[in-house]
Amino acid sequence: MSEVNSFVIFAEMRTGSNLLEATLNKIKRVTCFGEAFNPYMLGWPDTDQIRGVTQAERDADPARLLDAITTREGHLSGFRYFHDHDPRVLDAIMANRRCAKIVLTRNPVDSYVSTELARATNQWKLNQTETPIPAAITYDGPAFRQQLAEVQDFQARILRGLQLSGQTAFWLNYDDLRDPEVMTGLLHWLGRTDLERVETASDQVPQNPREMAEKVTNIAKMRADLAAMDPFQLSRIPTFEPSRGPAVPSFIAADAGGGLLYLPVRGGPQDAVLGWLNTITARLERDFTQTSLRGWLREHPQHRSFTALRHPLRRAWSAFTHLLGSAPPELRQQLRETQRVALPEDAALFAMSAEDQARAFGDFLAFLKRNLNGQTALQVLPVWASQTEVLAGFSRFLSPDLILREESLARDMGWLAEAAGLPAPAAPDIEPMPDFLSEKSLQQAARAAYLRDYVQFGFTNQP
Repeated sequence: MSEVNSFVIFAEMRTGSNLLEATLNKIKRVTCFGEAFNPYMLGWPDTDQIRGVTQAERDADPARLLDAITTREGHLSGFRYFHDHDPRVLDAIMANRRCAKIVLTRNPVDSYVSTELARATNQWKLNQTETPIPAAITYDGPAFRQQLAEVQDFQARILRGLQLSGQTAFWLNYDDLRDPEVMTGLLHWLGRTDLERVETASDQVPQNPREMAEKVTNIAKMRADLAAMDPFQLSRIPTFEPSRGPAVPSFIAADAGGGLLYLPVRGGPQDAVLGWLNTITARLERDFTQTSLRGWLREHPQHRSFTALRHPLRRAWSAFTHLLGSAPPELRQQLRETQRVALPEDAALFAMSAEDQARAFGDFLAFLKRNLNGQTALQVLPVWASQTEVLAGFSRFLSPDLILREESLARDMGWLAEAAGLPAPAAPDIEPMPDFLSEKSLQQAARAAYLRDYVQFGFTNQP
């Protein structure tokens, strides 16, 4: 680790950060300035300034306080930073390689209960001469899950920031804070190898060393709620599909009404949507860049944006017909040779019987599952990428106002037309599909390939 001149303690309420700060502040030429970027106070309650910077000055320009803390010559200065502190300085903190990152964690249930007890008693620190105020809290499942999600998201962001910048952090758990050997290791890691042994601060004692059942009035409800959670994410749908960009050049705009912006999903009901758009305007705008699209959005302040989804099985069939008729011959050859898709040679593609088509389509669905799970060397083409990932790509630039469904386009586009002050469209024709798509084996194979879409958008197995 390169030489450091400052540090940050990434922590949360009731993780032991006060004790860690007290331990660091016992050491000469080391200072931790509390929660320096807490939006409701400056470091500690009733503090007027830190390093000559007032709270008003910090709020106007947080970089001023960050520089004042992290650029002291001959002194190791730092602060504690929680997930709800001023977000304007986080990127600068992560980018500063001379600012050592300390990550302090605690069992989230212990942290939650301790926080609620502190709020109930207004007793946030306890020294040896003080008496703890007896109290118990009522467990609130939704509040706990919300707090847990926020902390986990913050920790994931910190971890990713460290990974992308090639930095390392010193990871501490609440139980490490009273271990002199660990504290000594921390200070050595910070560059203070002149210290032979670092003792934990003795001016703070544990506030609630009681069994959980004594601290929570509805302990049975808490146990049941926690048991129903999924800490190991067993219900998570794994995805190795690559992220997609917003695909802005594919967007299509119409000036009719307040302005309509169509975000096409390749392989979806584009013909039906474009047919309606062509009936309400003489000219459609295409081939946007992000800059030109921003200009269009500003010029149409009452615009509505939308996209339209297709049932995954029907969309997979559209991708298959695209493969047969429009894809490069080299792609079909790859599917024959390496992906075990039973396609005849190109000259015989359109002479396949229904039985041959069904068999080849089943092979194609099996390929899609492998392809979307990152198990093939072939790229994920937009025409068969999951609709979940396509919409996630859109949202990197613009989230559509409406997500329509092919099977109810007449109704859904009626809503859209009403919102935009336009005439309602005629009911579009649904593209015909072969009868063999009703086979359960093909429906199950499509669900296996596009499970995220089925779960995310509520599709049934039968289109």
